[in-house]
Amino acid sequence: MEPQRLQRILGLALPIIGGMVSQNVLNLVDTAMVGTLGDAALAAVGLGGFAIFMLQAMVLGVSTGVQATAARRKGEGETANWAAPLNAGLLIVAIVGPLLSLVLFFLVPAFYPYLNSDPAVIEQGVPYLEARVLAIIFVAFNYAFRGYWNAVDRSKLYMSTLVVMHSSNIVLNYILIFGKFGAPALGVLGAGIASALSTVVGTAMYIYLGLRYARENGFLKRLPSGSETRTLVRLALPNGVQQTLFSAGFVMTFWIIGQVGTAEVAAANVLINVTLVAILPGLALGMSASTLVGQALGRGDPEDAARWGWDVSKVGVVVLAILALPMVVVPDWILLGFIHNPDTLALARLPMRLVGISLVFEAAGLVLMSALLGAGDARRVMLVSVTTQWLVFLPLAYLVGPLLGFGLLGIWALQGLYRVAQAFIYVGFWRGGRWARIKV
Repeated sequence: MEPQRLQRILGLALPIIGGMVSQNVLNLVDTAMVGTLGDAALAAVGLGGFAIFMLQAMVLGVSTGVQATAARRKGEGETANWAAPLNAGLLIVAIVGPLLSLVLFFLVPAFYPYLNSDPAVIEQGVPYLEARVLAIIFVAFNYAFRGYWNAVDRSKLYMSTLVVMHSSNIVLNYILIFGKFGAPALGVLGAGIASALSTVVGTAMYIYLGLRYARENGFLKRLPSGSETRTLVRLALPNGVQQTLFSAGFVMTFWIIGQVGTAEVAAANVLINVTLVAILPGLALGMSASTLVGQALGRGDPEDAARWGWDVSKVGVVVLAILALPMVVVPDWILLGFIHNPDTLALARLPMRLVGISLVFEAAGLVLMSALLGAGDARRVMLVSVTTQWLVFLPLAYLVGPLLGFGLLGIWALQGLYRVAQAFIYVGFWRGGRWARIKV
C-alpha cells in the first residue's frame, strides 16, 4: 500500500477513533457519578442506556444514508449539492422523530418492567428513560450530521462536537444529579435530563458548524427534492432495520445466557463490553472506507473504490490483531480489572481468547460491511446481518447453551463463528463487485 493511501485512511479514521474513545471515557465518568446513588440507580441507568439504543436504532440509519449519498456527491464534484443529502436527512428526522418520541414516551411505563422486575429499579428507570426518549430527534439530527462530516472529509468536526457534547453531559450530570448551583437534586432523573440536554447542545453546535462550513454546499438553502428523499430512505431504512434487530438480538443473547446462570451473565457482560471497546478502531476504519468508496464511485472509478475497500481492510486486520493479542495470550490481565470472583474469571477466560481470535478475522468484515453501505448496498448487508444472527446464531445458541449444556463457552464459540462467517460473506460480496453498479 502506498504511503499516501495509508495517510489518507488514517487522516479520516483517527479523528473518528478519538471521538469514540472520548465518548467511552466520558460514559465511564457518567456511570461513576450515578454509581454513588446505589445499585438500583446504576441498574436503572444501565438498562435505560441499552433500551434507548434499541428504541432509537431505526432512525439512526439516516447516518448511513447521508454518508453514502454525500460522499457520492463529493466524488461527482457537485460542490453546491454536497449537503443535499444532509438536508433530506434532517427533514426526515424532523417528521419522524417527534412522532416516535411521543409514542415511546407513553409506552415506557408499560414495557420497562419487562427489563427488570425490581420495584426500586423501575421507579428510577422509567422517568430516566422517558427523559431520554424525548431527545430522540436530537440524537438522530446528530447522527445525520456525523454521516455528512465523515462523507466530506471533515471528521475532525465530528470529533470536536462529540467531545463538547459529552463534556457538557458531565457538567449537567453534576448539577442535576447532585443539585449543585441552586438546581434541585434529581438523582437518576437528573442524569436522564442531562443526557437529553447534551444532545441538544450537540445539535446546536452542528447547526453552527453547518452554517459555517457547509452553507456553500447547499446546507439549508432549499428543501430536498422527492428523488433525494426517496434515495435517502432507500439507503437508511435497511440499515435502521438492521440496527434495531441487531440490538434486539443482544437482548435475546443475554436472555439465553441468563438461562444458563447468573455468573455466566456477569462474565458475558464483561466480554461484550471489552469487545465493544476493542472494535472501535474497526468501526472508525469502516466509516473511513464508506467515505473513500463513495467518493471513488462518485468520480466514476470503481477500480479505485475496490482498492480502498481492500486497503482499509488490511489496516483494520493489523490494528485489531494488535489489540487482540493480549486477549489471546494474557486474558487475565484484562479480565481481572472487571471480574474478582475466581469462578466467574474461569468462565470468562477461554471465551476471552475466542474473542481475540475472532477479532482478527472479523476486522475485514467490519470494514467491508461499511464499504458496502458506502456503495449503497444496504439491503444485502441487512439481509446477511439479520439472517446470520436471528435464523442461525440465536437458535443454535439456545440449543447449545441451555439445552445441551455447553454453557457460556458454547454460546461464545458460536458467536465468534457467526461473526467470522459474516466477514467471509462480506469479503465475497466485495470481491463480486455487484456493489459498484448501484445507483445513489
